[in-house]
Amino acid sequence: MYEVEPMKNIKFGATGVEEILQNVAFILSSAVMSCPLDREFGWKTGLDDPIQIRKVKIVHEVTEAVARFEPRAIIAAVEVEGDGLQGKLVPRAKVRINDESI
Repeated sequence: MYEVEPMKNIKFGATGVEEILQNVAFILSSAVMSCPLDREFGWKTGLDDPIQIRKVKIVHEVTEAVARFEPRAIIAAVEVEGDGLQGKLVPRAKVRINDESI
């Protein structure tokens, strides 16, 4: 099992498990409509929900986005950290790699 947080740096030329984990990190850091050539890529960040409801929605959105855009990774858990009152909720995912895909 691997723990993944939103992407901070890109390693060009990553392959295998490292590539899959990097792709998941990129998904975690991408809001829908933020990628110019693929406006559907990422997860819906949403606004104006109570904090606890927003956290549950983030778990759902991240799980759906990873399943859609990086099916080689299987989400085991998503944790949402941060301060909703400050407007910053950050998802972190625990993933397994589908061994058949590598």
